[in-house]
Amino acid sequence: MKRLTAYLVRLFVMDALILFGVLCALLWMVNCLRSFDVVSVKGQSALVLGIQALYTMPPLAIAFFYVCIGIGLVRALQALQISRELHIIHINYGLPSLWRASAVVAGAGVLGVLVLSNFIEPYANRQLNALNASIAADLVSSTLRPGRFTQVTPGVVLLIGGRAADGEISEFFADDRRDPEVRRTYIATSARVATDGQNYVLELRDGTLQNSAADGRFSEVSFMRYDVNVETLAQAISYVDPRSEKDSVELVTTALSSGEWDEGLTMLLANRSAEGLRVIGIAMVALALAGFPSGRRTRIAMPLEAVVLLIAFAERGLSAYSPLGAATGALGMIGVAGAVIIWRTRPRRAGEVLA
Repeated sequence: MKRLTAYLVRLFVMDALILFGVLCALLWMVNCLRSFDVVSVKGQSALVLGIQALYTMPPLAIAFFYVCIGIGLVRALQALQISRELHIIHINYGLPSLWRASAVVAGAGVLGVLVLSNFIEPYANRQLNALNASIAADLVSSTLRPGRFTQVTPGVVLLIGGRAADGEISEFFADDRRDPEVRRTYIATSARVATDGQNYVLELRDGTLQNSAADGRFSEVSFMRYDVNVETLAQAISYVDPRSEKDSVELVTTALSSGEWDEGLTMLLANRSAEGLRVIGIAMVALALAGFPSGRRTRIAMPLEAVVLLIAFAERGLSAYSPLGAATGALGMIGVAGAVIIWRTRPRRAGEVLA
C-alpha cells in the first residue's frame, strides 16, 4: 500500500470509528435508561441491566453503521479540502490512491457490517431471549411479592397469593394482553418454576386457561397441570421468529440439508446482505459529495453531514416501501453516486476546468 493510500485510509477510518464509538456509547446508555425497570421493579442487578442493554445494541449498530462510514468519509474529505491537500491529490495525479483508500474503507466496512448482521445480531438475539427468560423465571420464583401486581414485560402482569420456602407458589394469576386479538388469562391454585437445564417452565396445577377474543368470543379450559414456557411470558411480543436467533451459515446449512427454501428465509438473508451494499453506496455518495475540490462559495452552506443523513433516511424509506426488496435504496445510491463520480472525472478542456 502506498504512503498516500495508507494516510488516507487512516484518516477515513479514524473519523468513522470515533463517530461509531460515540454513538454506540450513547445508545447503550439510552438503552440502560429505558430498561431501568429491570433494576427498580424486577429486582435485578445493575450488571444485568448493562448486559441486557448490550444485547439490544446490534440491530441499532447495524442501522447507523453505514451512516457513520459516510459521515466519517465526508468529514475527512472536507478536512483535506480545507487544508488544500485534496487539491494537491487531484493536481498530482493522486486520484488512484484516493479510490484505493475509499475502496479499502468500504471493503472493511462491508466485512464489519456483514459480521454484525449475519453472526453477532443472531447471537445477541439468542442471548437476550435467554436472559429475559432467566429474569422472568427469577421474578416468578423469588422476586414476586405476594398480593402485588407485577409487570414481567409490557402486556404481561403476574400476581401470586403466597410463596413457600421450597419455592411453591400459591394462587397464581397471569394476564397476557400482548396480542391485540386475544387476551389470555392463567389462573392456578399452585405453581412452581422448573428447568430442564436449557429452558425454564412454569408448572401450573389445578387451574383454568381463559381466552377472550377481540370479537367477544370467550373460551375456558380447565386443567390439572399445564406447563408454560417462561420465555413466552418474558418476550415483549407473543411470537419471535426463531430464525432471528440463528446465524446465516446455520440457516443456509439447514436449508441445503432439508431442501426447503421458503420466501421468509430468502428475505431474511437478503436483508442481512443488503447492509453490505448500503456501505458501498454511502461510501460512493461521500466521494461524489466531497471527493472533488471546489472553489465555489455559497451564501448558505449546508453541512454535508446533514446531506448524508438525509440521503440515508431516503434510502431507508425507499428500501422499506419498494417491492423490489431491501437492496433497492442501496443500489439506487450506487447508481446515482457512480454516475456523478464518472461525470466529475470526465476529461475537460482547460477553460472548462478553470471555470
